[in-house]
Amino acid sequence: MELDLGPRAEAFRAEIREWIAEAAPPELAHLADWWAPLMAGASRRRLEAAEQHPAYRTWEERCAEARLICPQWPAEVGGRGLGPLEMAVLHEEFHRAGVPRITRGMGESLVGPSVIVHGTPEQRARFLPRIIDGTDRYCQGFSEPGHGSDLAGVETRGVVDGDEIVITGQKVWTSGAQRATMIFVLCRTDPAAPKHRGLSYVLVPMAGNHIEVRPIRQLTGGAEFCAEFLDGARAPLGNVIGGLHNGWRVAMTTLGNERGGRAAVAHLSFEREFWDLVAEAHKRGRTADPLVRQRLAWAYTQVQLMRFSGLRLLATLANQREPGPEASVAKLQWSEYHRAFGELALDLLGEEGTLAGEPEDPGGRLGRWQEVFLLSRAGTIYSGTSEIQRNIVAERALGLPKDPPVA
Repeated sequence: MELDLGPRAEAFRAEIREWIAEAAPPELAHLADWWAPLMAGASRRRLEAAEQHPAYRTWEERCAEARLICPQWPAEVGGRGLGPLEMAVLHEEFHRAGVPRITRGMGESLVGPSVIVHGTPEQRARFLPRIIDGTDRYCQGFSEPGHGSDLAGVETRGVVDGDEIVITGQKVWTSGAQRATMIFVLCRTDPAAPKHRGLSYVLVPMAGNHIEVRPIRQLTGGAEFCAEFLDGARAPLGNVIGGLHNGWRVAMTTLGNERGGRAAVAHLSFEREFWDLVAEAHKRGRTADPLVRQRLAWAYTQVQLMRFSGLRLLATLANQREPGPEASVAKLQWSEYHRAFGELALDLLGEEGTLAGEPEDPGGRLGRWQEVFLLSRAGTIYSGTSEIQRNIVAERALGLPKDPPVA
């Protein structure tokens, strides 16, 4: 069922649907699993291989020509100025056609919006085109050892040295650091200032800059997260976004995009994954089992609830209101759902689920559903733990008192 999002959005839907039909290379849809909710392991390997295919390159060029890379950015910085409703339509139409939306990862969704809001004209002209064309690939340098979800508990130091800032410290749980060329770092530049002040938001080059990246091995055997040791990494003062000691304000812009940006369309990838699991259940002859049917029905219901929660958030954004606890509700909803979904997927495999590898290659790499089961556990931790999200919902949405401080 398609919902009518209004004349402007539906006109855009018709335009994009026609453009995809004309521009998408025929072999594109068969290159990779574009919609895996957790891009890791087998899904990431397939995507990385697909990115080298001529059809993918052609598609990337055509998307760039149509300004459909970073399309939510303002037109004056290289985007198309698409609003929340149009972005939802864009995701839906790419999903319907089975083609990838070319994205620039954290550069597009986190760094770009922060530079657009807080950067100088010179910084926008310098950094944004390099994100759009894929020159700069960013990872996030926020979390630190021993501070859990306390983002302001920053011990990494930044010291001004002439026209540069020198950064020393450690960051952890950094997604994709081994593939990044840049890291956006929150560091303490005024140790005498209160906790949330005296921080600076710096764009730091990775290569040859005294930054050691150590992969963190996960349950799957993969290493999508890393720890970084910055031992005198340098960046020009012109790479400080929002000015010295004003990093907390910039970081809040970044987090607002991280927690609310994809909530309106998150259901799309989960819906495709759900139907893939239904096909798996059919293949294994499990669809006549009443308990399996009940659990699959529950999963479908949860995906639809995600969809309508996303539409509610979309209405908030369309009315130009800042998302409040809705973003935390959405993050809590999908991460807790996906953990339960992973358990269902592994249960469907039965005894086979205890063996690494696909049925035709037992003992090899983990199969898709085993990866889903293991990686879904991490979803309740990264981007704000479920416990923190519940506190936000309790305090900001329900008006409950804060937890008493631990003595």
